Amino acid sequence: MATESEQYVDMMTDCFNADFKQCEKQLDVLRNLDLFVLDNSIRESSVGALSGHTLENKWAIYNEVKKLGFNEKIVASFSNMTRVDDEFVQQLAEQGEDFSGIWSFSEITYKTKNRVPDTEQVPTGLQKLKKYGIYNCIFEVDLGDAIYDFDKFPMSELIALVKKWILWCYENLNPKARVLVSYRDPPDVFGTENTKRCFQLAEALASMPEDVRPFGIAFEEPRGSCTPEETALWSKYLRAVMDKHEWKGKLLAHVHQKFGLCDATNLKLMANGCDGVWASVCDEGAFMGAASTCVLLTNLARFGNEIITKKYNVSYLRTAAQNVTRITTKKEPFARQPVYGPRALDFVFGMKVYDFDLAGFFGTENIVRISTMSSPKMIATRLKNVFGENDQFNEEIGLKMKELMIADMTNNRKEEYMSPPGLAVLFDRAGGKLTEAMQKKITEGAKLSPHAEEMIASIKNIWDTWDVCEEGQKSGDGMLEFDSFYHAFMMPYFGCYRCEDTKKAMQSLDMDADGAVDWEEFKLYLIWAMKQYPETKTEEDLLDIAFRKGIIPAMNDEVIKNHCGEERLLIQGKSLQK
Repeated sequence: MATESEQYVDMMTDCFNADFKQCEKQLDVLRNLDLFVLDNSIRESSVGALSGHTLENKWAIYNEVKKLGFNEKIVASFSNMTRVDDEFVQQLAEQGEDFSGIWSFSEITYKTKNRVPDTEQVPTGLQKLKKYGIYNCIFEVDLGDAIYDFDKFPMSELIALVKKWILWCYENLNPKARVLVSYRDPPDVFGTENTKRCFQLAEALASMPEDVRPFGIAFEEPRGSCTPEETALWSKYLRAVMDKHEWKGKLLAHVHQKFGLCDATNLKLMANGCDGVWASVCDEGAFMGAASTCVLLTNLARFGNEIITKKYNVSYLRTAAQNVTRITTKKEPFARQPVYGPRALDFVFGMKVYDFDLAGFFGTENIVRISTMSSPKMIATRLKNVFGENDQFNEEIGLKMKELMIADMTNNRKEEYMSPPGLAVLFDRAGGKLTEAMQKKITEGAKLSPHAEEMIASIKNIWDTWDVCEEGQKSGDGMLEFDSFYHAFMMPYFGCYRCEDTKKAMQSLDMDADGAVDWEEFKLYLIWAMKQYPETKTEEDLLDIAFRKGIIPAMNDEVIKNHCGEERLLIQGKSLQK
């Protein structure tokens, strides 16, 4: 007979397995979801932005979205003022764009007085939809007590008003008009004494004759303050009302960020009744942004949804999200932004893809992240990925580089080794020989602050002064003979330029073995010093960092080779023994 403890364990196992099966059922829903995407990139990404979208911005975003195969697009939200939206829509028409998938917002009233809506005058949004030839409309409806006084204007009258404007769309815009009724303030209604209003409106819409029934219902979580479980109830019960009337309308969600739950909330909504979203491809927007289609579609694909991979150009999602972010903010996506941020494709602990190959999904390569957790193989791979194939890029040098990283931290030296300059100097310090290809990659691709550019330019002036003083054809050739380089820059660090150690060590800067130091070869270390220590203020400090933390440690390798294991450098006239 089982003990009480064994019985309890058996019971917990059964309960867990039952709950786990429910989770699997929801995953099955996501795997088989034919997601309807109503793209909101043009509108959402500009909400709350410090600088709004110009016409050029709107066209750029519009074209990014077209590449994804998103045929349904929200392009405007009209007001009494003539805004960029008005101009953009007119240009769409002039360019002959297909308006069958073009959408715009509208209020359900022209104005309110004493919290009672005007029920007669056509709302501004509808007037402009008719003016510009748009016939797909999203009516925004408030059901909480903040906008309307439901004692003076009861739900029956609000429902009648919504129905009136729906029918107006079919009669005045286009018989093929599609209408969404969007709940703008669900957190203020669901779960309160006014929850009933949500279902009254849904029931009324679902009960309309099939030929005039709306395209669907939309709702948003506008503040990012609700839990995924809470919002899942909204979708579950709204869908139940629709199912009761065999209404196959769309149920669309729009979720804001704020507290970090948006992407989990989006998935929970899709698993519990929603079959679409109105959202931007990136997460720029109000309340720290909104759940993006890039992340949602990627997760659906990760779960095994093959419908969306055939329906949309998902391999372009990451690029589109990055581009729309740049267009909107003039900046790169946040480094740790899920899916489309710079670090989203990083390999940190190994080279094996264990589950979903995110990089492969987007048709690119995983990025090996260099840290003390990286294996020698990962470091060698990173060298090849950044600088191309080279016999030096092997696991042996990778191990030496890893040992140096650990030694740096032990000695309170905090630096990064991921960027091309950081990786190259670490490679050089570990005994590798910098190549022309590495130098070219770093100097051509460097993005420096104006202050850094100014300091490097000042050092270049010193360089040029010594360069023109050299004799014959060597004068002004952009290179310094070792004697000139020593007197111009090395003297504070090496006590004797004629010593064999010093000459041998200087060879570490002669990457192309031409017997001189090229400016671009030396500039590599200056760029590295500025990247690692951006707070550097003066040219003297910059040179000091470049020599003490970059060039001299790299020179040690040449000295080691020269003395068969004895490491010795003449620094400021003193012999340094290790």
